[in-house]
Amino acid sequence: MSKNNYQTEVAKRFTIYNSLFLDLPFSDINRTGTLLPILATKCEEGYKKDKTPSEIIRGFFDELMAKNSEDERHNLLFKMVQYVERQVVLFDSIEDAAFDKIHDAKGKGTVNALITRVDNDRKREALIEKLKNFSVRLTLTAHPTQFYPGNVLGIITDLETAIKNNDLGNINLLLQQLGKTGFINKEKPSPLDEAVSLIWFLTNVFYKSIPDILTRLLNSLEIPLHEWDNPGLLKVGFWPGGDRDGNPFVTHDITVKVAERLQKWILRCYYRDIRIIRRRLTFKHVEPIMLKVENGLFNSLFEEKSYYNAKDDLLNDLMEARRCLVEYHEGLFLEQLDEFILKVKIFGFHFANMDVRQDSRKHDGLWDEVIEMEFGEKELEAYHKLSDDDKIKFLFDIKKLPNESKLKDDFHKEMLKSFDAIQTVQKENGEDGLHRYIISNCQSALHILEVFKLAKLSIDHKEGELPLDIVPLFETIDDLAQAPKIMEQLYKNKDYAAHMKFRKQKQTIMLGFSDGTKDGGYIRANWSILQAKEELTKVSRLYDVSVVFFDGRGGPPARGGGNMHNFYASLGPQVENEEIQITIQGQTISSNYGKPVSCTYNLEQLLCAGVENELYPSSEKSLTNDQRALINKMADVSYQFYKDFKSHPQFLPYLEHVTPLKYFGQVNIGSRPLKRGKDSGLKFDDLRAIPFVGSWAQMKQNIPGFFGVGAALEALKNEGKFDQAKALYNDSLFFRSLLGNSMQSLAKSFYKSTAYLKDDPKYADLWNLMFTEYQRTLQYILEVSGMEHLLQDNPTSKESIAIREKIVLPLITIQQYAIQTMLKTGEDDPVLQKLILRTMFGIINAARNAA
Repeated sequence: MSKNNYQTEVAKRFTIYNSLFLDLPFSDINRTGTLLPILATKCEEGYKKDKTPSEIIRGFFDELMAKNSEDERHNLLFKMVQYVERQVVLFDSIEDAAFDKIHDAKGKGTVNALITRVDNDRKREALIEKLKNFSVRLTLTAHPTQFYPGNVLGIITDLETAIKNNDLGNINLLLQQLGKTGFINKEKPSPLDEAVSLIWFLTNVFYKSIPDILTRLLNSLEIPLHEWDNPGLLKVGFWPGGDRDGNPFVTHDITVKVAERLQKWILRCYYRDIRIIRRRLTFKHVEPIMLKVENGLFNSLFEEKSYYNAKDDLLNDLMEARRCLVEYHEGLFLEQLDEFILKVKIFGFHFANMDVRQDSRKHDGLWDEVIEMEFGEKELEAYHKLSDDDKIKFLFDIKKLPNESKLKDDFHKEMLKSFDAIQTVQKENGEDGLHRYIISNCQSALHILEVFKLAKLSIDHKEGELPLDIVPLFETIDDLAQAPKIMEQLYKNKDYAAHMKFRKQKQTIMLGFSDGTKDGGYIRANWSILQAKEELTKVSRLYDVSVVFFDGRGGPPARGGGNMHNFYASLGPQVENEEIQITIQGQTISSNYGKPVSCTYNLEQLLCAGVENELYPSSEKSLTNDQRALINKMADVSYQFYKDFKSHPQFLPYLEHVTPLKYFGQVNIGSRPLKRGKDSGLKFDDLRAIPFVGSWAQMKQNIPGFFGVGAALEALKNEGKFDQAKALYNDSLFFRSLLGNSMQSLAKSFYKSTAYLKDDPKYADLWNLMFTEYQRTLQYILEVSGMEHLLQDNPTSKESIAIREKIVLPLITIQQYAIQTMLKTGEDDPVLQKLILRTMFGIINAARNAA
């Protein structure tokens, strides 16, 4: 899209609608709205003159509020924060309303373009074969990066519609509603609250987008909808209510309640649709069946006397109605009925696929209590001295678990009950409702087999037919390196091999981009994950196992986010490619999948990236040995550089006392605690990736998204290998995607706002280290890509980031003013602390992918 088009559709509209804020009927709005642009100008000019945030804010006070008290001055800052927050919402809505004008809905990476391309290249049959087994699963997580509460998301949706219709009166009314609506949750949401807020996206977006894509795709390929037998081509996973890792508030009964909600909502969607369809199908033979379907869904929903117990019961009736429609009525209105049948096949009675997730250390602890209880303390001591192989043999000899009520540890009781919850959900929603148990921090085959054995002893099943997939999650750099060995050991285990046979030789493996980057830095994490995928593919193929990779990605590039389509398009033949599975969270859900138009576009991009990767292999997707050696060199240099940075004596104190890290626990946006451990002190390993990355984003330093890239490129330059790096950038889609996402992190960095720290006696050394690497990365990334400025190849993204950063510049300055003042006085001022907390919301929301 041209820059001018973006200016017309987004930038200019924002300027026009932004002026409406000044007319809103709120106290002091005119004063706030008039003074805010003055402060924004002071910020821009001040940073150009190398002023500190404190000098900028104090200068503003002295010039315009000389006679006001400190309290009055700070009250104005709070009002400005609220004003900017709403400007961000307005900009989001304008950008979303222009989505189909900013993006080419029929261009590269869309279903339309894919069909045209395969038909031109005579690859239609190959595409149909690929689609029969392919799948894209987006898993919605409740990870706390979404700072808009549900009622604000509702206003954004309506505001977007009003903007599309140029309905000035309604825009004005909605801005008034926005002004009166609180942006902050008074209390932390419960896991059930989180689930309900994400079900909104299932009902209002995915329920429309997924069938729409499949219908258009199948119609284009001339495949009858009712005959299509891969309804899981596009599906949604769901973590709220099942993700127990580090979240003590997710209990077995929450899991069951969330599953009930999911079923209630999908039945509501079906009931709403069937009432519309039945108004058309008023014919003999057909109408009685459709009436039965409508009443059955009504009874399932409202009468507490369940009529349809499973999707197959409903499908049987619908297929009978279809047969009668074809036999007696020439298939009149068959299209509407077929589209509905497809929806039932896709969403079943479960709506989304839930997962259970727990940390491996928790399973260790549970088994310790079981062994001590059943065999005594000495036997437990002896067990701890055994090798992993002998521990596995010991566990597999255990024939039954003690009654959970006899366990002393309440958490262990709860863990056993989670297997009961899995059974309950499968019984009520079908096996699709919940059939995976994910083990985070997985470090051995023992960790996987501990859960496998627990499941075998807890879930009722016929011998050899356990209806559960065990999914290891490898996160740290060391664990990723060990993953292929661990899986080979697992495939060799005869009990697990028998289980694999029952599960159709399909093994899902999850890889953690977020914690990988936190542990190993940007290049090392991404490269380690690609290498792990290649080696895991190799070992799985050796044992006739079809491996599926589930990528734990966050919104920002620093947690594996950024442009994911290019990443999946870049994976070569050495990586198994039957499914694309990713987690999405926070703003990534609302910004990329929050509306049918954006959801459809981004789902199609992922679908086409995965399909084209196989149909159109190219040298861009396969790395030569020389290219691998070059990336490996960069990964080693950047990893060492990042490790040295983490071990800097001021690294943890800086995170704890300078960045807003400690405030993430107070923002009430998620049910999970800030860190995993119970220790009062800050331990890096216990720190979650989200607040870690979020803290750097708040400081506009974005360390995890680029740190070490400059050092690595400079090392190549010093060795005379920079031309090879340039060639790698031109020839490898993987490397281009990697540096392209890093550019986003650089584009959202602003070191001038924290430059006052270069004179801080305690933190100057660390700040200078970060700033030097920022400058070096910026210099070399432009040089290697041949660009004159960041995101030159993506003008829309560049423009969007520039406007967003400009909107929140006053917030960044206010936050740093508060941090700088408290660092100088050495005192925790409650008003300044509250200012820091309040500015966090707007800064995060403006970033969209939180980097």
